[in-house]
Amino acid sequence: MADAFTDGLAAEVRARRAALRLTQHDLAQLAGVSERFVRFVEQGKRSVQLDSLLALLETLGLELQLTTRTRAAARAIDGQRSAAGRAADRPLPEDGP
Repeated sequence: MADAFTDGLAAEVRARRAALRLTQHDLAQLAGVSERFVRFVEQGKRSVQLDSLLALLETLGLELQLTTRTRAAARAIDGQRSAAGRAADRPLPEDGP
């Protein structure tokens, strides 16, 4: 079952391709990918080549952006890094006499 990301990506690619009045075949040729790959993206297949996906999005004038989902997630990651850093800063116990 596809997740929200792949469903959204598939819908955006289909909508943009339709708005540009391109067939899947046309889009594949313009992007330098196979028509099968275009179908897979539009069907929300979860396993696709990132470089091919980026070429497809570039051809459509779309871009993939990464953002932090929530401030809480960013703080949790920072908290883990801080704790790891504090542990690394502690002196090691000395060996015996």
